Amino acid sequence: MKAVILGTTGYTGMILLRLLADHPDVDEIIPVSSSRFGQPAASVDPGIGKAIEKKQGLCKGNLVTLEEAIAMKPDVVFAGLPHLESAKICQPFFGKSVVIDLSADFRIKDHKLFAQAYGQEPPCPELLPQSVYGLCEVYADQIKKADIIANPGCYPTCTLLPVIPLAKAGLLKGKIVANALSGISGSGRKAKVQSLFCERTENTCAYLPGQTHRHFTEILSQIATFDSGLDLFFTPHLVPLKRGMEVTTVVDLAKPVTNDEVLHIYQDFYGDRPFVNLVPGTLPETKNVWGSNRCDISWQVQGSTILLFSVIDNLVKGASGQAVQNMNIRFGFKETAGLSLYGEL
Repeated sequence: MKAVILGTTGYTGMILLRLLADHPDVDEIIPVSSSRFGQPAASVDPGIGKAIEKKQGLCKGNLVTLEEAIAMKPDVVFAGLPHLESAKICQPFFGKSVVIDLSADFRIKDHKLFAQAYGQEPPCPELLPQSVYGLCEVYADQIKKADIIANPGCYPTCTLLPVIPLAKAGLLKGKIVANALSGISGSGRKAKVQSLFCERTENTCAYLPGQTHRHFTEILSQIATFDSGLDLFFTPHLVPLKRGMEVTTVVDLAKPVTNDEVLHIYQDFYGDRPFVNLVPGTLPETKNVWGSNRCDISWQVQGSTILLFSVIDNLVKGASGQAVQNMNIRFGFKETAGLSLYGEL
């Protein structure tokens, strides 16, 4: 099994490098970088040590060019590239490899909605009908047959996993109010003043509230798949964490329900899916999922309202880990292969 990583030097690429180095079914990792090709792959992440060497293959442990990666005919391609550019760069792989795209280029199939979120038409509209939204616990059957998988964003993953089962059950009504807190790594590995330590430490703030955040459209379009009568008000916040995400969601109930009945709805929907951890009666914390591919979910029914609480590691379940989980489902590997069920202490 040969796996290409496009955008190896970003946070998602670095996490992919570590996850694939430990994956029992991946024999060869092909790390691509347009700016640092020829350099040792371990130079991207010195912390990986010699773990990458056993899977260096034709790359001989070095970062390679896109053209070299194409010639190596990979089985799967992970694209950790910028929105609106990723689909174009992946063109040589379509129809030849399974492409798992961590950008937004295939997440929204409605052209008008995509343009509202990203300011232009989808970059490869002709391929949208072939793509599957890669929210693993919801669309596993479709993922098994897909050659283009749109890996969800971190905010959508953390918001949708507690909401979708209840929306499908007809339990919710009106407006979903989601307040999300994200670690700074969610903004990517690039030099920006607002991401500097001195700007973010001892500081928190909301940004791009309501419909102005591009993930608003992604979240609402997925909710509408299960209940088109629901609306959304979404407010993201930056908090002084390196990684981690918590979402508190408040929704009116369409009918009376108890906490135990909500538990049964979640159990019926998620069954024994390994990366959804139901923790009723507690308030989940990011420290419990740090470094894992897990989403912890809790809830409280308060009169005619339900409060939902969910946490993930934004770089793992919110990005690279879910991408590997998508690969596992698509290729019939054990779903937990290469992924951690437990947070790090």
